[in-house]
Amino acid sequence: MSDAAAGNPAPPPPSPWERERPARPQTAPQRTPLSRERIVEAAFTVLDRQGLDGLSMRQVAAELGVTVSALYAYVSSKDDLLELMYTRLFDGFRMPEPDPERWREQVRDYARAGRERLLSHRDVARISMAHVPFTAELLPHVEGLLAIFRTAGLPDRIAAEAGDLISTYIDGFVLEEGVWQDRAAARPDDGDSSLARPDWREMAGEMQDYFASLPPGDFPHLRALADVMVTDSSDERFDIGLEIILRGLASYLPDRAAEGNAAEAAPDA
Repeated sequence: MSDAAAGNPAPPPPSPWERERPARPQTAPQRTPLSRERIVEAAFTVLDRQGLDGLSMRQVAAELGVTVSALYAYVSSKDDLLELMYTRLFDGFRMPEPDPERWREQVRDYARAGRERLLSHRDVARISMAHVPFTAELLPHVEGLLAIFRTAGLPDRIAAEAGDLISTYIDGFVLEEGVWQDRAAARPDDGDSSLARPDWREMAGEMQDYFASLPPGDFPHLRALADVMVTDSSDERFDIGLEIILRGLASYLPDRAAEGNAAEAAPDA
């Protein structure tokens, strides 16, 4: 018995355009080609998730869904990868033209940008401290910073050390911030957002109270400075430390006004 006889109409024959339509090919999804840029991005993902101690070529390969051997067509080693990661942080950053009237402001901007750069990813300060910045990509930044110091009038010996001093200060400060961030992350989440800060207010208050409670005969200076020994602002602490360094460097500048007055007062030869 046909479907029509049973009351069920037979399906219509295929239309002409359906008969002419080619079958849809069964193709695998396109895979994004591997590149050095993708490897660096994956490395930052692993770094933020697991920290520098957990960063490995195997973990980066797993993040990309490739074999470890595939990475070595683009990076020669883990050290090479770390160098590429550190260099990537400077993309888009340009040193200003040296201005002797604004040299302190220019160094402040450089240091603040450097701190922001290191805070952009977990444990980057550790990578920076182990990385020598004299690569072809980073040499222009070193040259630019030295130009600021020398144009300002700092003696060559001081200018040569000042760049390393500023970089060490930035690295050390951010490294300390990272330690406190890791400690905060390891503590139970009780809903207090201040615990995510490198130096949270609760701890600052506890330390201030402790210093204020010390015997005045034995610890007069700690008691006197209790309210300012610890602050709840990393930005403020960073800027104060940077200002101390800048004022120290400024003490090496020649006093041109004093030199001019001495020349006017000197008797003619």
